Amino acid sequence: MADNEIVKTDKAPYEGRVGSEVKDTKAVKAKGRPKTKSYMQNRELSWLSFNERVLDQSIDPNVPLLERMKFIAIWRSNLQEFFMVRVGSLLDLELAKETVYDSKTGMTPAEQLEAVYAHVRELTPQVSEDFRTVRHQLEAQGIHQLYPDELTPKQHDQLMQYLKANVMPLVSPQIVNATHPFPHLENGALYIAVRLDDLPEEPAKMSKDRRKAYRAKAAEDVVMGIIPMPLNCPRTIKLDSEGDGYSFILLEHALEMVADKIFSMYPVKHANVIQVTRNADLDTYEESDEYDEDFRSHMKRILKKRSRLAPVRLESERPLSTVTERFLAKRLGLKRNQIYTVGLPLDMGYAFALPGMVGKELAGPFVDEPASPQWPAELVRGRSIIDQVLKKDVMLSYPYETMDAFVHLLQEAAVDPDVLSIKITLYRLASQSRLAEALITAAENGKEVTALFELRARFDESNNIEWSQRFEQAGCNIIYGFRDYKVHSKICAITRRSDKGLQFITQLGTGNYNEKTAKLYTDLSMITADPEIGQDAAMFFRSMQLESATDTYQTLLVAPLMIKQGLCVMVDREIEKAKAGLPAEIMMKTNSVTDKDVIEKLAEASRAGVKITMLVRGISCLVPGVPGETDNIRVVSVVGRLLEHSRIYMFGAGDDKKIYLSSADLMTRNLDKRVEIAWPVNDPDLRAKVLGYFETMLSDTAKLRELKPDGTYTELGRFVPKDAAGKPLARPFDAQDYLIKEAYVAAENAPRAAGPNLVMHGSLSTQIEALVEEAQDDLVYEAKPERKGHAIDLEMDAEPVRYEGKAAAGEGASAEDAGAEAAGPVEKIPGAADAEEGGAADAPAEEAAREERVPAHAAPCDAEPVVRASALAGESAGAHAKKDDSEPQAVRAEACADGLDDQAASELAIDQAEAAAEPAVALADSRESEVPAVSPEAEPAATDESDSAASAKADEAEPAEKPAEPAASEAAPVQEAAQPSAAQAYATVPMPAANPSSAEPRASEPLNASVAASQSEYAAARREPLGAPADDLPDHKAPGRPIEMPKKKGFFARLFGR
Repeated sequence: MADNEIVKTDKAPYEGRVGSEVKDTKAVKAKGRPKTKSYMQNRELSWLSFNERVLDQSIDPNVPLLERMKFIAIWRSNLQEFFMVRVGSLLDLELAKETVYDSKTGMTPAEQLEAVYAHVRELTPQVSEDFRTVRHQLEAQGIHQLYPDELTPKQHDQLMQYLKANVMPLVSPQIVNATHPFPHLENGALYIAVRLDDLPEEPAKMSKDRRKAYRAKAAEDVVMGIIPMPLNCPRTIKLDSEGDGYSFILLEHALEMVADKIFSMYPVKHANVIQVTRNADLDTYEESDEYDEDFRSHMKRILKKRSRLAPVRLESERPLSTVTERFLAKRLGLKRNQIYTVGLPLDMGYAFALPGMVGKELAGPFVDEPASPQWPAELVRGRSIIDQVLKKDVMLSYPYETMDAFVHLLQEAAVDPDVLSIKITLYRLASQSRLAEALITAAENGKEVTALFELRARFDESNNIEWSQRFEQAGCNIIYGFRDYKVHSKICAITRRSDKGLQFITQLGTGNYNEKTAKLYTDLSMITADPEIGQDAAMFFRSMQLESATDTYQTLLVAPLMIKQGLCVMVDREIEKAKAGLPAEIMMKTNSVTDKDVIEKLAEASRAGVKITMLVRGISCLVPGVPGETDNIRVVSVVGRLLEHSRIYMFGAGDDKKIYLSSADLMTRNLDKRVEIAWPVNDPDLRAKVLGYFETMLSDTAKLRELKPDGTYTELGRFVPKDAAGKPLARPFDAQDYLIKEAYVAAENAPRAAGPNLVMHGSLSTQIEALVEEAQDDLVYEAKPERKGHAIDLEMDAEPVRYEGKAAAGEGASAEDAGAEAAGPVEKIPGAADAEEGGAADAPAEEAAREERVPAHAAPCDAEPVVRASALAGESAGAHAKKDDSEPQAVRAEACADGLDDQAASELAIDQAEAAAEPAVALADSRESEVPAVSPEAEPAATDESDSAASAKADEAEPAEKPAEPAASEAAPVQEAAQPSAAQAYATVPMPAANPSSAEPRASEPLNASVAASQSEYAAARREPLGAPADDLPDHKAPGRPIEMPKKKGFFARLFGR
């Protein structure tokens, strides 16, 4: 059954619109409400519960004050996107002729809407109180957000002078009466509604019906004024403050003060700040068959309609007068239950700019300690990424490790004369992307570059259209995927020729190729030279170009034909083992669980005795702990400074465990209506890294909360050990904070080549511009534009539901830079809904903080961070990775943080973290002075040996039972040389006269021989005999085994030998 499955009651099945994340699902006829299961709950209410967990961060005393204000802003931004996408879709369903039901709870759209409205209305007073609490606490620290009645006479005069000189000339008020039409109110924009005249006096005696009609006529005839917020005016206005504090007032509150001057010809009776939320559920294929136009032009035309879709909600900062409420409700076509009084600023985007506005000294104690992504320990910095990947698979963990390593791989491939082609899927890109520029450079250098752009990535449509045009102009091949399926896969395939045939380097990720959100979202990215995965990647792109789905992949699972089916097969295997009395276990980490088929299969496994542990950040329609149904299922959620976004699916116990990573959540949208990829993790070191990461997250006691059988979650801090009086016995263990520190220490101890990135390609030597870590924006607290985006996205549409960030707000936190003035107006940017993909429509916005340069707002680092250097050097929670899951949460956390109170280790870790936070250039200078250089003549001969040593050291740095502490001297140094810029490097590289076809090997070798040689080389590089069995691979697999053509036997039968 579908995620948002529509169960019909009328004769004709309801035809959902193609492209709609809610309605485009399988419809099932029924004569009444469907039978419901006790272990399922409504997805809309589950999403609201997730957003409430986000809001709870604003009252967590362990979160710094300015970060708590940001969490309130995130809650509002998420909720706005939820109304735009999910509520908008439900309103469309409510208008349908047929009566439809939610397949999991039997609720109609009207019942779901009523439940949503009631929940939001009940929570509103709490949010208002939380805002006031944080505001007053900031005032006590010298940060004053003022309201009109709080200004001193001096501040009042200062404000009037500012408005007269800088704002009033830009104000464009409008009168609304019988001769002036009601203006179009933009989605998410702020307005001041002003009532300008008195109502006629009502007769003393009048029947109830006549009085009602009289009042309706009076409300219709009322004169209203509308004041839009002037464009290009800063959102906040700084005022003089006593002492060293910082005082400011919001622009809308300042304009309310002068409403009588703006409408000087009328008496002002009432003024209030309002905001309209409009439906954003666009049908991307509407009228597409009626126009002879390409898809990109069609999308441009469709996007223009979004701003004028029907309103779904009206909000006011304070209660509206009865007359004003009636007037606005009638003009906007809204019911009273769609009108809300919020009690706090309607646009909280300014909260993200506050640290920069108030200055480092004042803001420093009240923001998270900045955390910069580190260079991955398993890659020797300064050496060819291609050479290292050909020898050893690599797993990058964002944002703890930097995406720069993958960007560097593409930059290297762009100038490598042996690289034939680069193919990649692009769902969300930053508006300024080095990754995209590397691909464009490759095309300009004669490589065959194919880019699959998903133009329907919610709220990133415009950004993707712009990038697709730039790619096309650079000579790239542009494709748009399937008509009826969004391509949400994250895959990059590099094809390279070698003396032994074709080589394949494939990158597979759980998150987008967005350098900005990669600093906020936790994702996993695997880079491998496995020829079977490379062949599957080539088949994948051929299928995309031909718009043909297939299930004949050797290793990959590709939705919509294989992922759900494959996961269910693996669940069935665990059920069989449990029935046979063998150890059976399932461990999953995902953003949302809504697919009914998957939920029912997991409940079946629970009844069979399979132990199931699920880390679900957002929506969970699966309710655990229901007697007789889901007794063996545990569902927990972590909401912290970073947005948990990776998807991990593990089946089995011990050495029999199968580990898959995926771009797909357990949502019908992802499994049935999108092109997604899941892939196995077979390398022992990479498996240890994934397991260590999962166990570390599961050990959290600071942010982890457990879903209870009644559908509610445990309170914050529930798993911190306490004494009989309820006093904590230990400091809460924050898993995200731990992983940040672990990455610092691992990077500090990792081997590093001295000198520039000297890449050898046969006789061609080229210098690639060294990647320098970008300084975190918040390291310098200067005024900066508000930008949309934050780590915690809603993943509503499978596009992250983004949080409103430092600058523009957006539906899903599009990665676009708002470019507003510091504290300037916040513009809603599309793109929050897929969080990366978890947009408001389908999941809490995943993929969300789009590219805005917003720091990762994570749980605060302790004032005196303590870290066990040995464990953090690569063990990745190895101390507890083998612990039985039955141990109490506090015990697991204690095992993970074992040794953290060692003072010497603490001081060492603090020093290392401080050093790592310095600009990368300074860090490189210090290391170059410590490591001796060798002569140019010695360098080529030492390359293979040093690479081998570096690879071995990188292996040790991976999570393992014994921590590794490699010495810098063990890695053979590389010749130091003058470092040219990237432009100089690209300009001086001689390119082949013609671009060889990526589809063919060298003329002297047949394709099969080329592939076989590649497989042989891959196996030899890993020191495994050709065709050697691998326990971690599916039963028929071996790393070097020649590829066999798929037989008629089904894929899953082949995969599991059944």
